[in-house]
Amino acid sequence: MSAPQVNSNIHRSLYIGGTWANPSGAGSIDVVSASTEEVIGSVPEGAAEDVDTAALAARAAFDNGWSQTTVAERSDWLRKLSGALKDRTDRVANIIAQEVGSPISMATSIQAGLPVLVTNSYAQLISEAKLEQELGNSLVVREPFGVVGAITPWNYPLHQIMAKVAPALAAGCTVVLKPSEVAPLNAFLLAEACESIGLPNGVLNIVTGYGPVAGEAIATHPLVDMISFTGSLRAGRRVGALAADSIKKVTLELGGKSACVVLDDAPFEKAIVAGARNAMLNSGQTCSAWTRMIVPRSRQQEAVDLAAQAIGGLKLGDPLDPTTRLGPLISAVQRERVESYIAKGKQEGARMAMGGSRPAFARGYYVEPTIFADVDSQMTIAREEIFGPVLSILPYDSEDEAVAIANDTIYGLAGGVWSGDADRAMRVARRMRTGQVDVNGGKYNLLAPFGGYKKSGIGRELGLYGLEEYLQIKSIAR
Repeated sequence: MSAPQVNSNIHRSLYIGGTWANPSGAGSIDVVSASTEEVIGSVPEGAAEDVDTAALAARAAFDNGWSQTTVAERSDWLRKLSGALKDRTDRVANIIAQEVGSPISMATSIQAGLPVLVTNSYAQLISEAKLEQELGNSLVVREPFGVVGAITPWNYPLHQIMAKVAPALAAGCTVVLKPSEVAPLNAFLLAEACESIGLPNGVLNIVTGYGPVAGEAIATHPLVDMISFTGSLRAGRRVGALAADSIKKVTLELGGKSACVVLDDAPFEKAIVAGARNAMLNSGQTCSAWTRMIVPRSRQQEAVDLAAQAIGGLKLGDPLDPTTRLGPLISAVQRERVESYIAKGKQEGARMAMGGSRPAFARGYYVEPTIFADVDSQMTIAREEIFGPVLSILPYDSEDEAVAIANDTIYGLAGGVWSGDADRAMRVARRMRTGQVDVNGGKYNLLAPFGGYKKSGIGRELGLYGLEEYLQIKSIAR
C-alpha cells in the first residue's frame, strides 16, 4: 500500500512493519485546531489488534537484525533520520502550530528544531558510548533492552517522541509508538521520514488511538519489554500498574510544579522577567515550567509589577502569525480545567494581579495570561499542576523558608534559582529536591539528563543518561 498523500492530514493507515497498514477497525479520531476549533485532519482509531500487529513486527525486527547491527550502522541511520526530519522542519512546525497552538516562531525553533537536534545527538552519543567494560574476571556488556512501548503526550509531541525513539534506536531497540490522540499528525511526518530513508521494516511502528485502548494494550503486551511514558500523574500510575503485571521496565516522565526562587540579592529586572516568561512557555503547557515564583516578601509587589510587564509584552493571538508569542490552549477541556483553577485561586484568597479571563477572540481555546500574588503553599494553585498560563507568586521571609516552599510539593521536575552571588545560588540549587535546576538563567543543555524526583517520575531522558535507560546489563564471567 502506498503512503498517504503528503499534503493530506486525513490518515487512514497505520505505519507498521515499514508499510502503511489498514487498521483493524473503521474508527477514526478527528484532530481539532486549537486556534480555529475546526477539524484539520484525522487518524485511525487503533485497537489492541493493531498493537499486537505492531508488537509482532517490532519483535521480528529486533530478533532478526536490528539488535545485532553495529554501533556505526545505527549511528548512520540516526543521522539520516535527523536529516529527513530537518528537511520537514516547516511542515512539522506548521502542523504543530495548528494541533497544539504553539506560536509558529516557537514551533519552528523548539517543536520542529529540538527533535532534529535530539536525534542527531544520539547518532553521536552511541558512537561514543562505552558498551563493554572489564571488571575483574567478568566482561560487563550493555545490550539493547528489547521492544520498547513509547506512549507520548501532546504538548511537545515530536520532541517527546524523539526523546524516546532516538535513544531506543541508538541502543538497538525497536519501538511501538502511540502518540497523543490530541496531536498525532506530526507523527505521520516522522513515519514519512522513516520511509524516505528506508529505515528497516519494523524498527519503528506507529499506532494511533486512545490511551485506555491502544496505550493500555502496549503496556500489557507480552512482546513489549519496556515502557517509556510521558504524561499526567494519573495516567502514569495506570501505565505503571499495568506494566507491573508482566514485570516490564517502566520509565515515567510525569507532572511538575516547579519553583523559581528569587533570592534577595538577585538582579530583579532580569530574574523576574525570565521567570515569568518561562512560566508562559507554550501557554504554560510545559511540564517543567516555573509556575511558582518565590520572592522576598518585602519585594513582592515589585516582582508582580515586573512579571506583569514582561508577560504583558507577549502578544496573544493566532499561532500562525509570526508576531504571536502566546497561543491558545490545546482544547476546550484544557481551557475549562485552567479556568477552574483560576476560580479556585480567587476562592481561596489569592490576589489576582493580572488576567484571569478569556480574551475577546471569536474562536480558539484562549485564556489570558494570569498572575496571582499573595499565594501560600496550601492553596490549590500552588499545589496542583495547572498546565496553563497561570503564574503564582509566593512570598518568603528567609532563605530557609524559600527553600522549604520550593520543596513543598509532591513534584520535583525542574526549578530555577537567581542570586547576585553565584556560590549562594548553587548552595540553594543543591538543596532543591528536583531533577534539574537552572542557576541565574543557565542555558538549556540538550545533553543533560531530564527527569524528576518524587511524583515527577522515574528514570531520565536525553543525553547519555537517556541512552542508558534502553540498555540491559549482562556480566560474562571468564
